[in-house]
Amino acid sequence: MNLNRRSLMKLSAATAALGVTGLPILAQEIDELVIAYNVTLPSWDPTTGPSAVNPTIQGIYQSVFDQYIQQLPDLKPAPGLLTAWGWNDDRTQVWMDVREGVTWHDGSPFTAEDVAWNLARVADPATGSPIQFVWGTLANHRVEGNRVIADVVQFDPTIFKWMYFLTGYVLPKAYYEKVGAEGFEAAPIGTGPYKVEKFERNAFVRLKANESYWGGKPEFDTVTIKFVPDAAARVAEVESGNSHVTLEMPYEEYDRLKGGPLTGVAHPISDIGMIFINDTDPMKDPNVRMAAALAIDKQLIIDRLLSGYGVKIDTLETPEYEAFDASITVPYDPAKAVELLAASGYSVDNPVKFTIQTTKGFKPKDYEMIQAIVGMWRKVGIEAEIEVYEIAKHYELRAADQLAPMAFYNWGNSVGDPTTSTGFAMFGPSPHSVWDGEELIAMIGPLWGEPDEAKRIAGWKAVDKYIADNALVIPVLQYVQPILVAPGVVVTPHASGALLPALMKRG
Repeated sequence: MNLNRRSLMKLSAATAALGVTGLPILAQEIDELVIAYNVTLPSWDPTTGPSAVNPTIQGIYQSVFDQYIQQLPDLKPAPGLLTAWGWNDDRTQVWMDVREGVTWHDGSPFTAEDVAWNLARVADPATGSPIQFVWGTLANHRVEGNRVIADVVQFDPTIFKWMYFLTGYVLPKAYYEKVGAEGFEAAPIGTGPYKVEKFERNAFVRLKANESYWGGKPEFDTVTIKFVPDAAARVAEVESGNSHVTLEMPYEEYDRLKGGPLTGVAHPISDIGMIFINDTDPMKDPNVRMAAALAIDKQLIIDRLLSGYGVKIDTLETPEYEAFDASITVPYDPAKAVELLAASGYSVDNPVKFTIQTTKGFKPKDYEMIQAIVGMWRKVGIEAEIEVYEIAKHYELRAADQLAPMAFYNWGNSVGDPTTSTGFAMFGPSPHSVWDGEELIAMIGPLWGEPDEAKRIAGWKAVDKYIADNALVIPVLQYVQPILVAPGVVVTPHASGALLPALMKRG
């Protein structure tokens, strides 16, 4: 090994960086960017099964696969695999122009036929798309030159929004038909900025940059995403230098580390923390539901547990969502909660009892927030037992309509439309809802296909007011996502909450 003065200085600097701070050397020296992720990846198919509607793993999917329409960090849509799209004049058809010159990871050409096949595939109930009822509003998908056309079976004003939302990914037709579902799971390919090099289930995925990516080759050639569900372990990963980037840690840890060698990024995202209410006993009693809502001091939870990182909400809309209505409020009123419970025969000495489910460490202070809420409930006459489960179990139970009487969850709505917040969370026939009230179903039903946009949004605001007035769900807060970053790496946060390696640069 030949060492000159310059190489010796670089070696000394690297040794100092590792020895003194325990952090990785600057990004210019990073051959492999390592990210400590907060959830594992159950499946490589981003269009079917429970994984497809898990907002937290969309950042992994978006690294390997492209969506029909791209979504910018500020949530605005932009051309992706489609360069233009729209309806015909009488809205009986949709049309989509397909980007040319794109290749799959195996070098084969991406074509309009891939788009038509994907849309037809998820529209077929046999495929198992969790939102088939959205994709099924289009039929007779066909290719005319570089344009895909489909007939509108049922008008859905949000159909193009879904093309940059959950399940809106494009898979390779020829390759998928050749290898089948199992073969694709073993060796997935897409058109995205990164290719899958190695995948160890429940451990990590190693990605290699797609040098021919139509959007430009990403800056880091190799990215390893470690699956580290435990929040304390993720903090240890970046503090020790074993990982360069992590997210979703306790805010006190974020505040402790962000001003040292590590830098921090914390911005509001489209995720909200909310408590599902299942229409089982004792939640069929409106006094119990409303008392539970009134007894929660949301601002205190944000200030004390989340160090002020959060926005109190009273509907399933955040201030950035299209149907947000600031006039709809549910106050903190424990005295009223006591009164309502007494009317149903409950008190501190004779409390109403039920189970509430929650994750632990999936989101910052998720378990601790529920502990605090249970403590607030106890003071008014509600005794709730906490059951901890993994996020995958939540999806399984929710799809089977078997959640506990209450269940804490983070709901993602990166397109900001009320259908994808209030709609799917609260519409009884939806596989994502556990409240089956007929009156609410009747209110929501006509809004799915309402062509008058002003009337549609007004209708959703009325639905939100009805839900708040009857305490059919308990919204708690809009999340602020904490991200810790090692020296020399620059992270561009995405308002959807997706952590995207392709947006990371060398500092």
